[in-house]
Amino acid sequence: MGLFQALEPQPRRLAQLRPPLGQTCPGEGRRMKPGTLDLETIVDTSPLGGQQLLIFGLCALVAMIDGFDTQSIGLVAPVIASAWRMKASTFGVVFGVGLFGSLIGAFLFGLAADRVGRKPALIAAMLLFALVTLATPLTASVGPLIAVRLVTGLGLGGALPILISVTSEYAPARLRSTLVSLMFCGFPLGAVVGGVAATRLIPAFGWPSIFYVGAAIPLMLLPFIVIWVPESIRFLALNQERARVSAVLHRMKWAAAWDGKLATAPSQTDRSRVAALFTEGRAVGTLLLWTTLFLSLLLTYFLINWIPIIARQSGIGMSSAVLAVASVNLGAIVGCLLIGRLADRQGDPTTFISFAFALGALAIILIGSSGQSSVWLLTTTFMAGVFSVGAQMCTVAYCASFYDTGLRATGVGWAIGVGRVGAIVGPVAGGLMVGAGMATTRLFLIVGVMSAGAALAVFGVGQNVPRPKA
Repeated sequence: MGLFQALEPQPRRLAQLRPPLGQTCPGEGRRMKPGTLDLETIVDTSPLGGQQLLIFGLCALVAMIDGFDTQSIGLVAPVIASAWRMKASTFGVVFGVGLFGSLIGAFLFGLAADRVGRKPALIAAMLLFALVTLATPLTASVGPLIAVRLVTGLGLGGALPILISVTSEYAPARLRSTLVSLMFCGFPLGAVVGGVAATRLIPAFGWPSIFYVGAAIPLMLLPFIVIWVPESIRFLALNQERARVSAVLHRMKWAAAWDGKLATAPSQTDRSRVAALFTEGRAVGTLLLWTTLFLSLLLTYFLINWIPIIARQSGIGMSSAVLAVASVNLGAIVGCLLIGRLADRQGDPTTFISFAFALGALAIILIGSSGQSSVWLLTTTFMAGVFSVGAQMCTVAYCASFYDTGLRATGVGWAIGVGRVGAIVGPVAGGLMVGAGMATTRLFLIVGVMSAGAALAVFGVGQNVPRPKA
């Protein structure tokens, strides 16, 4: 099953799937009558309309902001270390605590999104990380900086699984994984923009300017989220909110085709939602996906947080050191789209994702031989982004197809949350290794092994796990 086909309708529902009112099925001359489609079928078979594109675009913008703000501390770390006369290895704790906040945020906001709704949880996450990011320049020592990054991480980590859920739940089945992948590309794109902006803003306005920009943009975007992003129609249906379902259907111009029936599902506590991730044949897949994301986020956050400092210590200029992080993230965007399309043609996403992680291991190892060559550094970091980070993004998109509506935000949130444990371990372990004076070649050899481990884990998903439910 291809990555971009992972959410295709089940065979037993094929007979139900028809285009919305007034459209014909391919190869058929019949038109559907008004009021004959259930909500799942309406969403699954809808053409991609302007309202959906607006929702996906806004989600992608929030993902960009998330990527920008997550990356911001790594971009300014060399400057702060110099200004505060700190050892570079001290930033291992700063990086780690922010990612620990992201871990907790992914768990908490994922559960909240399945309990109170996607939209209020997303608004709360955005407001939290925007306001605390605004306070970051007020810090003048490591202690307050650690506290601020911890709270910022709660909002940053909480927003991402909600964005994936909202995009998934408003996308037609035939395009769902494609659109989730494209939306998720906003995260590394935001990091790319942050890297390029840092080369201009920091010399001109100092390191606080990065955080002022990172706070101002989400605050300006928040009213558009409130006005234009509706609550998940599937979440509303599961909670029997007929009036709100009807309002969303009219807004999306789908109301005439609805048969008036709401989805029914047993209520679940937060505890039972988490336990359900291990039922109905999902246990092995859940554990292997968690392993893949743990290892892949470990290597990703090691790269984006420590490359600027390691490059500077090797004698590479500040601009090239920062652009190397942008190169990783730009490669991730290319890799996500390329790996996804190849996997779709082949039919099994885990095969191509596994192969990409394996190639990424080689690219990461080669980063360690950059020496003082900016060209070699930018080339190898780009290839590491294409293969290892691109594969990690495709794994997240695959997770979105693995869980149904009632579990999707929880499942994606916990998968990303477990991955954030790796994201914590990576920068902290990097700080210990850098502080111990470990050779650069050995450093990147160890990180390359993590990519090889991710290749084995995701390969295991394809070999041992039954086909996931849509």
